[in-house]
Amino acid sequence: MAKASVYISVDVEADGPIPGPYSMISLGACVAGRHDGDVFTAADPAARTFYRELRPISAEFVPEALAVSGLDRDVLVEQGADPADAMRDFSAWVREVSGPAAAVFTAYPASFDWMFTYWYVMRFTGSSPFGHSRCLDMKTYFAARAGRPISGVAKRTMPKRLLSDREHTHNALDDAIEQGEMFAKLMTETY
Repeated sequence: MAKASVYISVDVEADGPIPGPYSMISLGACVAGRHDGDVFTAADPAARTFYRELRPISAEFVPEALAVSGLDRDVLVEQGADPADAMRDFSAWVREVSGPAAAVFTAYPASFDWMFTYWYVMRFTGSSPFGHSRCLDMKTYFAARAGRPISGVAKRTMPKRLLSDREHTHNALDDAIEQGEMFAKLMTETY
């Protein structure tokens, strides 16, 4: 029998296109559901959450990227969480909510959020609670299940019944919860 999996919906906001030269400035996550090896059970994504605003790791930033989140970079420099502390807290939270199950990272689309999250946990803690590859991209998952080319998939082209009623705010926790609801619908949809 397959090991159980706990799906963690993750969203990040960043001040540039790649980690290292640029910074992850906020990280939000929630438990979206659990698959026991046979059945997926949706979770209330607002029930178990994690959120941190992080101090930037470099002086470089892209003003347009920073503006998306609405966060104030000067405030983050002064009051943002130390990235090492934030990543240790995040890893501990993922392990706690996953228990003996395998933690699986999920996002829409996952490429950007995974890139920043994986880079940060490896850089600041030396290991990932998701291993090196337990990442599921909701956009690709939908395209494969619906038999659509991924180049033609966007939230606006997906059936409304699969989307969350929550607003996409560009607050990392709000968006992780919104995407957690969408993930549960994707997992339980009959195609």
